[in-house]
Amino acid sequence: MKIAQYHGEMGKNDLVKFLKGEDKSVLSFAWDRIYITSLFSFEWKKTADSINFALKAANGHADRIFVGGIAASLMNEAFKAEPSWRGIRFIQGLLDNAPAISLQLDDFSEELYSDDYESTPIEFLTPDYSILEQIDYDYSVTDAYFTYASRGCVRSCKFCGVPKLEGKQRDTDSISQVVGDIEKLYGPKKDLILMDNNVTASGKFKEIMAEIRDLGFQKGATLTRNGTTAQRRVDFNQGVDARILCKDPMFLQEMSTICLSPLRIAFDHAGLRKPYETAIRFAADAGLSNLSNYMLYNFHDSPEDLYERMKLNIHLNEELGIRIFSFPMRYQPVDLKDRSHIGQKWNRYLLRSMQLILQATHGIVSGAPSYFRRAFGDSESEFKELLALPHKFIFNRTYYEELDGKPELIEYKSEYAKLNDSEKEELVSLISDRLPKQYPTAVNATKNSKIKKLIPFFYHLNGAVERKIWDQQAEYRKRAKVIEFVVPEDEKVEDAGLEVA
Repeated sequence: MKIAQYHGEMGKNDLVKFLKGEDKSVLSFAWDRIYITSLFSFEWKKTADSINFALKAANGHADRIFVGGIAASLMNEAFKAEPSWRGIRFIQGLLDNAPAISLQLDDFSEELYSDDYESTPIEFLTPDYSILEQIDYDYSVTDAYFTYASRGCVRSCKFCGVPKLEGKQRDTDSISQVVGDIEKLYGPKKDLILMDNNVTASGKFKEIMAEIRDLGFQKGATLTRNGTTAQRRVDFNQGVDARILCKDPMFLQEMSTICLSPLRIAFDHAGLRKPYETAIRFAADAGLSNLSNYMLYNFHDSPEDLYERMKLNIHLNEELGIRIFSFPMRYQPVDLKDRSHIGQKWNRYLLRSMQLILQATHGIVSGAPSYFRRAFGDSESEFKELLALPHKFIFNRTYYEELDGKPELIEYKSEYAKLNDSEKEELVSLISDRLPKQYPTAVNATKNSKIKKLIPFFYHLNGAVERKIWDQQAEYRKRAKVIEFVVPEDEKVEDAGLEVA
């Protein structure tokens, strides 16, 4: 949106076209410049497809293509090493220098705007909201001021790419200026989305809260437009730091004076339990009851560690009368080209089981105890046994727990109960080491007759059988008037990797 502002009507007055995905209509034009933003490193293939499409749109002129964003910054050398992409500029970090410098333009070759050393850096331009109208895709949040009160972070967490992307913690210029410029060009917005990585670490935290209130985002604030009144919302989109919040109730008391919804706090490992729990209690005392919680897993944690953190939120919800929605987020190294990383205390099968459970819950651990027990079990041991189930039982739980598949599930559980702990581990290991189509080979890989008897339960269903099961489940839910779990729009995660095996 900022790049579009640089080139658009209020900038260089160029024709700007915004794409999400591929639009073959652009192939009939001669483009002077094509920009691609990259997101997560594990989306390497999708990013590569976009780059190759851009090369086609540029008629092979690689020097007209610029790739930036998260993956291009964290894996810059890997992008540059691809022979077919030679000549493309892969930009690291923020576009916070003069445009000619940030974009690595060559004045000797007389590239477009290569002499632009005086314009405002693109990073500091007002986002161009008009480009969002050029595509059919509906972003869940568009009626909002998007900005930062600070950049970078004081932490150096080994699982995080922010230190490489944005550097040390620092405050930005006045958010009032940004909000005013957006409103002048595109009218008033309902919400304020702040994409800071650690706003509580700012030395100007109180001033930032006061500025937000002064902008019309105090607690209970509304916006009236065209005769319609809507509740306003502030969202620190990347979350806030429990290790700072727990030090002084002041932080959450200040946050309670703005229309914050939800309060997002990370709970990345069990070692953060004490500061996290203290921060939640301070939030409840301050009247903040709508909370969202990111939970990293597949790093140094175990399934038991994850369950302990999820269960804690259920206890806090019940005790304090609040609502915490949790998002388990599967760790992947920031320089890996796919989602293949398996943590030391996990395995491929357990990770896939977790994804299947999260598919059913839309990626969210609900704050409701009944939903939680249904999805994740009532104890750590139940959770581990749930993760070890054949995937057809997890994916089609209604059919196997309440319909025609019930006898098969009962038989499996009866046989599984005969295994000791080491045999259970051997069973999961045999399955985890193989792709689904290879599961039958596991029978000959063990001498244990009890394990041999259980392996066929893991075989995948054929398409016709599975469709029949789905139809039965759909009809059952319709008859029983089952209420589906509804995910609040502001809680959705656009890409949690739930569809990836």
